[in-house]
Amino acid sequence: MSRLLIENLATILAITGIIAFVALGPIGRAIARRIEGRDPVPGDFADVEGRLGTLEQQSQRVHELEERLEFAERMLAQRQELARLPGRPEAG
Repeated sequence: MSRLLIENLATILAITGIIAFVALGPIGRAIARRIEGRDPVPGDFADVEGRLGTLEQQSQRVHELEERLEFAERMLAQRQELARLPGRPEAG
């Protein structure tokens, strides 16, 4: 009988520990802020805005690089076509 009691107490303690960990951790704090109707931490928005700005800059840079690559591909293709024209001396 005492073994069953010890197992039950161990289970109850484990469940209580898990609930306390969740309730007192970041998840618990986020749930508490939501229940209280408070806004999320103000620093979070500044961080997100900064990351969004960086992402927009990187997106613009990728677009510029795509345009440069397309231009280079067109120039190479044009050069190869000119080399194949009849009456043109072979280069190289």
